[in-house]
Amino acid sequence: MPVPAALTLSGARAAIDRIDDAMVALLAARRALVSTAARSKRGAGLPSRDEQRERQVMQRAHALAFRLGLPGDCATRLVTLLIAEAHHQQGLAAPSSTPTPAPGMPMPAPTDRSATAYRYLLRLIPPPHRWRPLLSLVPVQFQEAALQRVLSRAIAAPLQDRALEPVQGRRLGIEISDLGLHWVLQLRDGRLHATREPAEATVCGSATDLLLLASRLEDADTLFFQRRLMLTGDTELGLLVRNLLDRMPWETVPLGLRIILHRGGRLASEARDAYHGHA
Repeated sequence: MPVPAALTLSGARAAIDRIDDAMVALLAARRALVSTAARSKRGAGLPSRDEQRERQVMQRAHALAFRLGLPGDCATRLVTLLIAEAHHQQGLAAPSSTPTPAPGMPMPAPTDRSATAYRYLLRLIPPPHRWRPLLSLVPVQFQEAALQRVLSRAIAAPLQDRALEPVQGRRLGIEISDLGLHWVLQLRDGRLHATREPAEATVCGSATDLLLLASRLEDADTLFFQRRLMLTGDTELGLLVRNLLDRMPWETVPLGLRIILHRGGRLASEARDAYHGHA
């Protein structure tokens, strides 16, 4: 083997070895956390197996695989192995079926043969800031009514269970920077209302990033860390709202809305990537 090729192969193998070592170390850490979770469930009198949690784990893995450009079946095989190992660790029977992501999960990336045409079509979608003049013609009351209706449907379950009581009466602003849109929402008497009063805390981001957050294709910590989302005002209120929504099971969001959010988030993200890649 020529020297340059041998050096390249040796370097690649050394890097693979380090990644493999890290994966084994992560598996050991995961086993320790599984033991902690198992003890907590026994102490609380909960069943040892939580199928909904397994679906959530599979769903998160598929979303991350999608963002990283990995085939979905890679995530399925890996998470299936991890769940089976957790079952074995707790003395449970092996799962009879593989957990599947909720409907509306991202679809596999386009094939290489169609990728070029697909990216070309994505570049034809105007970026959000070009919609700004058109959206400015929509009366604010219509915007607020539409937002109220969509968000009320999305959080209907926690509203009914009074899980959002800690933010009763508080005012949270949502600002879509590239569309020039801003609303203030308040939970009153168990219902979500738009208000013209000033917000106590405001979440600001682009239309695409807020859609990725709403569809759970991106998590809040990543978006805030990368400064793609900003939180101003009462940060304690903003973090409280985020934590409450994070604990809301994705399955409680109506199926149709989940599908729209996932597909819309995926399309917006791909269109942004295609537009910036072309520019």
